[in-house]
Amino acid sequence: MHHFLVLINIIILAAFIAGLYIMQRKHISFSKRVFTALGLGIIFGFGLQFIYGPTNEVTLNTSDWFSIVGSGYVKFLQMIVMPLVFISIVASFTRLKLTKNIGKISILTIGILLATTAVAAGIAIVTTTGFNLESVQINQGDAEAQRGAYLEDNLTNLEAKTIPQQIVALFPANPFLDLTGARSTSTIGVVIFAAFVGIAYLGIKRKRPEEAAFFTKIIDTIYAIVMRIVTLILRLTPYGILAIMTKTVATSDMDAIVKLGKFVVASYVALIAMFLVHLLLLFIMGVNPITYVKKAFPVLAFAFTSRTSAGALPLNINTQTKQLGVPESIANFAGSFGLTIGQNGCAGIYPAMLAVMIAPTVGIDPLTPSFIFTLIAIVVISSFGVAGVGGGATFAAILVLSSLNLPVALAGLLISVEPLIDMGRTALNVSGSMTAGVVTSKLTKDLDTKVYNAPAAADTVDA
Repeated sequence: MHHFLVLINIIILAAFIAGLYIMQRKHISFSKRVFTALGLGIIFGFGLQFIYGPTNEVTLNTSDWFSIVGSGYVKFLQMIVMPLVFISIVASFTRLKLTKNIGKISILTIGILLATTAVAAGIAIVTTTGFNLESVQINQGDAEAQRGAYLEDNLTNLEAKTIPQQIVALFPANPFLDLTGARSTSTIGVVIFAAFVGIAYLGIKRKRPEEAAFFTKIIDTIYAIVMRIVTLILRLTPYGILAIMTKTVATSDMDAIVKLGKFVVASYVALIAMFLVHLLLLFIMGVNPITYVKKAFPVLAFAFTSRTSAGALPLNINTQTKQLGVPESIANFAGSFGLTIGQNGCAGIYPAMLAVMIAPTVGIDPLTPSFIFTLIAIVVISSFGVAGVGGGATFAAILVLSSLNLPVALAGLLISVEPLIDMGRTALNVSGSMTAGVVTSKLTKDLDTKVYNAPAAADTVDA
């Protein structure tokens, strides 16, 4: 009987997908289709949760089938991330867009990411103390106990590296390995390798212009093909969001969310506050933050549902360049650096909140100036090398807690509501990298304000 019910659910999802496809054929804007997919996913997910329950065999089997669409879409995005980063940065050199400003762009982008992470940590401290959150308030169940035991057993593999070791880890020893995304810092490794290729091209251009011209044609051809692949994949965004959101809502543990509601609310208050800081920063730079919200919504919606900053990179870069007027070179640097450096949500807010919650258990007053200053400094330093995939926030928390000599096992306290909180954290991470791109472009006077202020293009992805 349950196989028949699963089939019915699959047919319903297929009907929704058909509806979204009809919207695309009628040239309804990309943002509206994404918003519609998000809403349908939430409603359908709650329907499955209400009818069958989150752990029912029908729900689990249905979610498994939905993963073909949802997880398959994320896999396609991850497939194109490394080729996109590499070829875009090399193309920036061959098109003479990075010959003078590469150092300035890198410093500004990384500086903005780290500065906003420091602000995020400060907001987390204020929010946690304002809600009077402490780790002793959480009743540890089986999931929390198992997570804590796992972290303790694997502590030697998760220990924090020294600052020099973290910096060295960014460098690519084997660029071909990094192109596979094997390391948490692979994206930065690819960026560095691509920069070396670009600099080498400039040297060849001066000495052997004919060979440089041939290389430029090759890069331009590959770039055109990669960008076309990106466009083809991004067209699937509404369908991916529909399937991912349905599965997430249908399988969420609502009882755990209700029990830990105070912590969930506090987390989202901090996340929203930091998002408002992003908008304030854009306002200070003289650009309209409302325009940013409208144009960034599809990217943030995908990041929210998929919980992967890396998977959102193609959509992130596409939106920065086509909708926000950020040059391709800066968009690629901001998007790529934002995957492993200065993630405001996963590396900023989450570790700081846990540290403030856990500190009283070992007799430390989290409101002393020395603790606050030390915590913010460690959060910023530890934000180097945090992977833009699932689990990055836990890894960042381990780095911070171990550096402060706090119980690392307690990093798994919120495991029951981790997916729900991680959705907001990931969206904030992506917003931070996009904000860094816009602000850097504005400071270098490279931002195309005509593109930024123009109405959202409906055919950016569908072209």
